[in-house]
Amino acid sequence: MKILLTGCSGQVGYELERSLQGLGEVVAVDRARMDLSDLDQVREVIRAVQPGLIVNPAAYTAVDKAESEAALAYRINAEAPGLMAEEAARLGAALVHYSTDYVFPGDDPAARVEGDATGPLNVYGASKLAGEQAIAASGAAHLIFRTSWVYGMRGKNFLLTMLRLARERDELRVVADQHGAPTWSRTIADSTAQVLAHARAANFDPAWWREHGGIYHLSSQGQTTWFEFTQAIVAQAGIDCRLVPITTADYPTPARRPRYSVLSSERLLQRFVDLPHWQDALRLCMA
Repeated sequence: MKILLTGCSGQVGYELERSLQGLGEVVAVDRARMDLSDLDQVREVIRAVQPGLIVNPAAYTAVDKAESEAALAYRINAEAPGLMAEEAARLGAALVHYSTDYVFPGDDPAARVEGDATGPLNVYGASKLAGEQAIAASGAAHLIFRTSWVYGMRGKNFLLTMLRLARERDELRVVADQHGAPTWSRTIADSTAQVLAHARAANFDPAWWREHGGIYHLSSQGQTTWFEFTQAIVAQAGIDCRLVPITTADYPTPARRPRYSVLSSERLLQRFVDLPHWQDALRLCMA
């Protein structure tokens, strides 16, 4: 079976290209070959490859910039996944897609489960929610993994930014009143592959997708704040840098962030995989 993997140069896509090996023939494309802002190109690539499975980690992820580029964010995060789902349905294929904790408003200090009411605070979250809805409306067999605070050792992410700034500065001021679970890109990729191994064992039968498809939360266990996450990063790296906790109000941004966006991954844990604690995953990543 051919697996079409988008965004293979991104931090999650890079890891998926390795993790998906053995599940099928992986056809990995980057933005140069398949730009999600070009819907005609998206359709052309899918029809040329004729995949049995599409795995789509590619996304518009510039949360603050999305506030001024809403049309582009929606095209990449909503229209393109909806088109992929339509093409998957036409081929009798399935789609694996990734979404975000930012579909929730974060106004309640409890871990969110899949069926909880959504309410994005920013354009990025709203565009990702629209993508989820478009996929569900397509009728295609699908899995949607909502994840949170994604980091890794490549691309642009909080971990690499904090490592760079901590080496450049004597002091860092970091937001301490937003709560979530940092999730390593490799955890996302390996967990995806484990779930798809179950589907493969069932020969990717449509009945498997009907029983097991839908939305799952996929994030590391435990929770922390950006400030505590930075403390752990700096300690692991052995960098001498003074860290100062600040509030969200002290660091205004164009896009509003949820104060509490911890995801409960219990549904995924019960059905398919074990997920590491965020501190253990961070140690492995930095090692």
